[in-house]
Amino acid sequence: MESFVDFTNRCQGRDQLFRATQYTCMLLSYLIENKADKKKLVMKLKQLESSMSSGRKMFRLGNMVHALVAARRTAELPEVVPRLCLTASHLSRALYFVCDAVLWLRSIGLQPHVDKPKWHTWATKCYYCSLLMNLARDWYEIYWRLEQAALEEKTKENFFWQKQGEELYDVKSDGLHTFLCQLFQILKRNPPLLLDLVKNLCDLSGPLDTLGIYKTSPGVIGFCGLLSSLVGILTLASPHLKLKQ
Repeated sequence: MESFVDFTNRCQGRDQLFRATQYTCMLLSYLIENKADKKKLVMKLKQLESSMSSGRKMFRLGNMVHALVAARRTAELPEVVPRLCLTASHLSRALYFVCDAVLWLRSIGLQPHVDKPKWHTWATKCYYCSLLMNLARDWYEIYWRLEQAALEEKTKENFFWQKQGEELYDVKSDGLHTFLCQLFQILKRNPPLLLDLVKNLCDLSGPLDTLGIYKTSPGVIGFCGLLSSLVGILTLASPHLKLKQ
């Protein structure tokens, strides 16, 4: 009980709970929207989803400062690739929070003349850029570990150059199989990296749909958002599962 109270007392904890509720409502309303006897329930779910979204915008009002502080911290990382990726991610997220705050001011009537579609597009682009930088960092971590695994094995060097024709094709197939096995083992041995990768990939569904890059359904977005939220809740409740920056 004390751990739950501690979790909900944190702003990030409340945001993740609101986020999980928001995407659960989106998923449920999509699954039952075609049922004639569920129209009232669908309306209630959509209203709750909208309320959760508005509540999250209010919780995020101070997050721009947190993102800038995080960017300053990651700018001092010793490794070049994580430093560039994480700093760019935090700066993009700070810009996203600025756009998000403007949209919130419009939603409560303080800035009624704000061009909502334009600011929403800007916010989505900033969020999308932040996710791409996070995924680039994840791939760097995976690539580094793959290189380490290759150095430890010290076998099968120059193997592809010694075969031709069908034999070369078979080797490439084996090489792909080996790569996938190594990737699986790396992610299995590094739960924080796996969870971070899953979360970032799930979060991509929303921006890809909004920007028209890859259109999908509210059901897919709701499912991916719910899964991402559950991962976020897990990493907040168990900090050792969060990928270190």
